[in-house]
Amino acid sequence: MESVITVGALARQVSNVLGEYFSRVWVKGEISNFTRAASGHWYFTIKDDQAAVKAVMFRGRASMVSFTPVVGEKVELLAAASLYEPRGDFQLQVEAMRRAGVGNLHEAFLQRKQKLQDEGLFDPERKKSIPTMPRKLGVITSLGAAALRDVLTAVERRLPHVEVIIYPALVQGEAAAASLCKALETAVQRNEVDTLLLVRGGGSLEDLWCFNDEALARLIAAAPIPIISGVGHETDFTIADFVADLRAPTPTAAAELAGHSQVQCMQQLQGLLNALQHRQGRILERAWLRLDRTRAGLISPEQKLRQQQQRLDALQHRLKQRVQTQLQADGWRVTKVVNQLQQAAPKVEWQQRLLTTLESRLIQHMPAELKRQQQRVTALQQTLQALSPMHVLERGYAIVRNEAGQIVKNALDLSNKEQLDIQLAQGSLQAEVKQTRVLF
Repeated sequence: MESVITVGALARQVSNVLGEYFSRVWVKGEISNFTRAASGHWYFTIKDDQAAVKAVMFRGRASMVSFTPVVGEKVELLAAASLYEPRGDFQLQVEAMRRAGVGNLHEAFLQRKQKLQDEGLFDPERKKSIPTMPRKLGVITSLGAAALRDVLTAVERRLPHVEVIIYPALVQGEAAAASLCKALETAVQRNEVDTLLLVRGGGSLEDLWCFNDEALARLIAAAPIPIISGVGHETDFTIADFVADLRAPTPTAAAELAGHSQVQCMQQLQGLLNALQHRQGRILERAWLRLDRTRAGLISPEQKLRQQQQRLDALQHRLKQRVQTQLQADGWRVTKVVNQLQQAAPKVEWQQRLLTTLESRLIQHMPAELKRQQQRVTALQQTLQALSPMHVLERGYAIVRNEAGQIVKNALDLSNKEQLDIQLAQGSLQAEVKQTRVLF
């Protein structure tokens, strides 16, 4: 007896077969009956001149497509074949979508990228550093592009002091690659900017294809001016991005990476100024300390005389004390001898007269010895005054010092136009050497 299955079982078996043999397949065709539901899902028909198949692309997958398909547009779909069992409709569940021909472009992109990478055009060692404080920025883009407005707005906000020079070029179409190369050659030839920005807004792979041009890549690599590329959105990559000295995710980011902002420059300048002031203060403190130490070690002639006078007074005081001590000692010895004589010697008249004579002589010699010591002190004081530098100056002499503060003793030690400091008994003066001669 033949087995009989239900319609639902048949639909499930057909769906399983389709899912097993057509789980992921690229399908090329033309969009028809396109509808975007409120839920974000895409419903459409993919067809060619022989057949038409319904397709659905759910919101999560649709949000990853960089364009919105239109009726009549040729596309390539990565999809799984399935059967919508409630109605028995054959349909495609689309996972990815690209415009027709993009696959060939992507393959060409990968081949060109590998070729230039093997030649070393992407090596970090050959990339130039970006100036942090540029004076002029060059922008290569279309005059009507939104990317240009974004760049100018960012520069006005962050780098208002920087001049911007625009090198117009086409950024889309068959002539765009040649136009970009010409603009870059002009910028290099004029050599008037510190950094070049190569920018364009987002788009499909075909829209950005001019930035994958091999000739343009080689010009970027050979350019002596640092180049920042800001092509497309953050997820877009072109060969110009790989060969440029710096890649920015967007045109606005390219302008922001072109140099430190005015606020950053002011903060850096203020930091350097604070460091300079701190270091200058430390230098002045050390200089004042050395000056104080040097000043403490210097002794003026007046202070020297004062020290010598104090020493002389001390010597006079010690001399007086010594004379008085000696006189007292002599008196004690005389008294002791007298006492001994009085006790030991017979009390005769001639011994009494001798004692009287000795006493008289002692009294006579005491003033003479004191006077002699005073005369010696006076002589020492006169000698000290005669040796004083100020005493010599009062006799018409002068102390001559050179620019280094050293006392000049020989005219041969001086040179013409050398500045001299001459100290007199009253004040000092500055002089300049006009001629030197030696007295023989």
